[in-house]
Amino acid sequence: MATSDVYYDPYDLEINRDPYPTFRRLRDEAPLYYNEQHDFYAVSRHDDVANGLADRETFLSSRGNILELIKSGIQMPPGLVIYEDAPTHTIHRKLVSKMFTPKTVASLEPKIRAFSAACLDPLVGTNRFDLVAEFAAQMPMRVIGMLLGIPEGDQEHIRDRSDANLRVAPGKAMKFKQDHIVRSGVFADYLDWRVDNPSDDIMSELLHTEFVDETGTQRRLTREEILAYVQVVAGAGNETTTRLIGWTAKVLADHPDQRRELVQDRSLIPNAIEEILRYETPAPHIGRYVGHDAEFYDQTIPAGSAMLFVAGAANRDDRVYPEPDRFDIHRAVPSLLTFGVGAHFCLGAALTRLEGRVALDELLTRFPEWDVDLEAASLSPTSTVRGWEHLPFVVP
Repeated sequence: MATSDVYYDPYDLEINRDPYPTFRRLRDEAPLYYNEQHDFYAVSRHDDVANGLADRETFLSSRGNILELIKSGIQMPPGLVIYEDAPTHTIHRKLVSKMFTPKTVASLEPKIRAFSAACLDPLVGTNRFDLVAEFAAQMPMRVIGMLLGIPEGDQEHIRDRSDANLRVAPGKAMKFKQDHIVRSGVFADYLDWRVDNPSDDIMSELLHTEFVDETGTQRRLTREEILAYVQVVAGAGNETTTRLIGWTAKVLADHPDQRRELVQDRSLIPNAIEEILRYETPAPHIGRYVGHDAEFYDQTIPAGSAMLFVAGAANRDDRVYPEPDRFDIHRAVPSLLTFGVGAHFCLGAALTRLEGRVALDELLTRFPEWDVDLEAASLSPTSTVRGWEHLPFVVP
């Protein structure tokens, strides 16, 4: 760690604009990196990230997966599945996974296409619009609303509340308090309504689900647990999918020849989405709390430390991907780390991929040619995800 002057800071705006030169230096010069200012360790090579995320005994989720949350020492309430370890995580994940069965995800495709058409059709004939505001930020919350049974008129408000929790001043870390972790009020009224008015949605199903908890007791979920579940689903799938759609537009504007291939052959779209997820990872790092001493490169990471697994760097590791900084929709994309790995692999990965595929297909149908105005674009002001807050989409 002392042999390189490479500097990595997830709050640094200059690094965030183009992190890939720094990521390369981390992989090559400081595969185990320590940031003294913010007191965290980081690994960036593909195998180290994959193996570390799979090691749930050493690298714990129960203190959070965001650096600021890990450092805060806040106690996580039950039901926040992404912030749990075994045995509660195993039990709760099984319950939440019912929201994302292949049948459930597949059933959403016609609705997602219809919503995409409703967003994009009015824009046909215009030569410029903000892709994020008009489309990318609209789709994910609408899809989550379909799952949860939230009325359409309230979905935008919920999305804005969820996004606001991740916003920070440029270059600053988020500040957490205990009551910030579950903001249940935004969903509580809907849940209470579903108690007396059940429907074919996730809230209704969770209200009536019985399971055996970690004490061996058979019971139903508490109101607080259900609200935590719903918050996880609403938050986790929102920002990342929005950023994926934004990166899709930007990367394909940079590679018009490959975009034209997609226009001609839509069967290439699924692999193109995989390559975009690799090439511009929406969530570039995943945090863990170090439960006991760990060894990397003959160095000891002491228990109690914060560790960042830099998936955005690992997805461009030339030890796994030949010419990793080259975008190629024909590339085989093995061992993608965008959604994590192991017990905490993202439950909504299939849904995110579906949304990305549908969004790209519907864009190509209406706008086979486009560019983006980077001078007028802006990146999202959050350290947890990386992507476009505003992205002017220009049609020739």
